[in-house]
Amino acid sequence: MSYLEIRKALQQKQYHPVYFLHGAEPYFIDTVADYIEQNVLSEAERAFNLTILYGKDTDHLTVLDSARRYPVMAERQVVIIKEAQEMKSLPELATYVEKPLATTLLVICHKYKPLNMNTKFGRLLKEKAQVLEAKPLYDNQIADWIQSYLQGQKRSISTAAAELLGQYLGTELSKIVNELEKLLLNLPEGQEISAKDIEENIGISKDYNVFELQKALGAKNILQANRIVQYFAANPRKNPLPVVIGSLYNFFSKLYMLHFVKNLPEKEVLEALQLRSAFFMRDYRAALPHFPPAKTEQVIALLREYDLKSKGVNYAGADDGELLKELVWRILH
Repeated sequence: MSYLEIRKALQQKQYHPVYFLHGAEPYFIDTVADYIEQNVLSEAERAFNLTILYGKDTDHLTVLDSARRYPVMAERQVVIIKEAQEMKSLPELATYVEKPLATTLLVICHKYKPLNMNTKFGRLLKEKAQVLEAKPLYDNQIADWIQSYLQGQKRSISTAAAELLGQYLGTELSKIVNELEKLLLNLPEGQEISAKDIEENIGISKDYNVFELQKALGAKNILQANRIVQYFAANPRKNPLPVVIGSLYNFFSKLYMLHFVKNLPEKEVLEALQLRSAFFMRDYRAALPHFPPAKTEQVIALLREYDLKSKGVNYAGADDGELLKELVWRILH
């Protein structure tokens, strides 16, 4: 089942005896486990019917003993195994998964990596348990996820602001949620979150960011591109060179692809470039005449070259700020 399907079923009090939550994105696992911990039992019931175990400090016998107990003055009990990826005897729970107690919710949290579901234990889990594989989101999914998360909080954010946050906060959802929660505390309800709000509360500039740099480079706006580069050089911690180069590489790679699909229907172009809407096509269309295919190939090669230099591969010269200035000069000239 998907994360949203499991959350919906839990909210409707449709419970399953065994939940197996595994995968590389801990946010989804933690959120489901926390919801079960805080909502399945009342506060009074939790005193006697909530058991939390940690994989590193427990074994299958302890889990079996806890899971096979009957609830005390409650309809059910909850047993949660956190950090189950560190539990050496985890597959030995197969006997319980085969025949779980209806009065126990056993929640197994296997974080940071998926379990091999082709093993005997994995196949049994797929058959008997409610399984969630928590996969990380791709870069181009983060802005949508931010908007969806805020909708769940009955708040809204502009498309540009969501993209800005996604670009600078990366794909670690727990980090993103932490920044969003701090942002919501400082903004009145009913106000759409804008790029200006992000600049004032998180410190990401709405005028001097990688999207504005992409736009300036695509339009061959030398003055604006140099202003942004000067800002980046003066604020290297906010604008680490590997992140900037990665974003520019993504931009110019899609620009290169656009040369070959530009005459297709817009929907097909958006799918080919993995863009969410025509809103994001403007900068690419504007850059087409300034960067024909051959020039775009040269830019992509430059980005690879400077990515290696920024990581010290066969290079021990200028600092990141000087490298970025040199890179942008070569792109524009």
